Amino acid sequence: MKHRIVVLGAGYTGASAAGRLARRLRREDVAITLVNAEPDFVERIRNHQLATGQDLKPRPLSEIFAGTGVELRLAKVTRVDVDRKTVALTGANGAEELGYDTLVYALGSGWNSQGVPGTAEHAHQIAGRTGALRLRERLAGLDAGQTVVVVGGGLTGVEASTELAEARPDLDVALAVSGGLGDWISPKGREHLRKVFGKLGITAYEHTTVSGVAAGHVTTADGKVIPAAVTVWTAGFAVHPIAQATSLEVSGTGQIVVDRTMRSVSHPDVYAVGDAAMAMGAGDKPLRMSCASGIPAAALAADAIAARLTGRKVPDKTIGYFNQCISLGRKEGLIQYVTADDRARQGVLTGRPAAAYKELICKGAAWSVANPTLGMPTRKHRVTPERTLRQDTV
Repeated sequence: MKHRIVVLGAGYTGASAAGRLARRLRREDVAITLVNAEPDFVERIRNHQLATGQDLKPRPLSEIFAGTGVELRLAKVTRVDVDRKTVALTGANGAEELGYDTLVYALGSGWNSQGVPGTAEHAHQIAGRTGALRLRERLAGLDAGQTVVVVGGGLTGVEASTELAEARPDLDVALAVSGGLGDWISPKGREHLRKVFGKLGITAYEHTTVSGVAAGHVTTADGKVIPAAVTVWTAGFAVHPIAQATSLEVSGTGQIVVDRTMRSVSHPDVYAVGDAAMAMGAGDKPLRMSCASGIPAAALAADAIAARLTGRKVPDKTIGYFNQCISLGRKEGLIQYVTADDRARQGVLTGRPAAAYKELICKGAAWSVANPTLGMPTRKHRVTPERTLRQDTV
């Protein structure tokens, strides 16, 4: 019988893992099923562009994986039973159950309200396509001079606020950050960021903790009221809750604890990649939730699965970083060079060259997903029954 590999989630990491497995393993030996709730691949790192009215190229998963040997199943994952090795789904045909021999868990993350009162009722989010489209509709209805407050000073908040200010210069855009603006990047990077914020007319509320969100304003921890016709919440991400409901070993954040090959430390037939995984990178530091972490992790997991199934050498790699790519609208960018364990170096790339560099990275990530089996090996190693049976221990 074929070894059943089920991949949950077709974002950057899940789609990459499924495509790489199809490149590494023979169709005669494995059945690869990719489960996703939406029919299209979503370029999540471009959701801030989508929200500000830009149109993105549609990428139907059925076209992406046609002829690859990967079976696409459009359904929502409702439960995972890692002891019975089954996944419960709800799709067009109703409820069903899917069995697996190896599971790749790539359900990712969504927005995190941090439990702040009023956030769920009044704030918008861009962690998913649906949220970005809702924000797009709301922004289209705003009159000139109205205020949009973006909450969260990380990459998503910085990119969202600059994209919005550039696309809608008639609006009053503000960014509320709990620390200093760009306090995780180098002095040169912070200097450029402040320069761009000044040029775009963005107000930065630094060292400001938002403690409440209402229909027309946000409230800070020190009692200040900031007008906000629209509030965009980008203060962190929360992983999909399904893993916590299983017997998998998870971290305090609900991420699946994995080893250096992205394999669950408690269930060796389960791999987790992307935001869903608590994985250690260079310097023995947890990988941050990002596309920059997820895609290398997906490749590592796929190669480890293929190696273990075919009796080849299991890769022994440590994921590290090189830079952080930040778009500041369509005309400006900031490339912050970092150490392997993600600490800012002094060097930066700014301006239009940085914007072009970031665009190249975004296009490259989408292209790699859209061409999952390009470069397929001319020789694929066979999966042997002995290796299949020993997956729980090898």
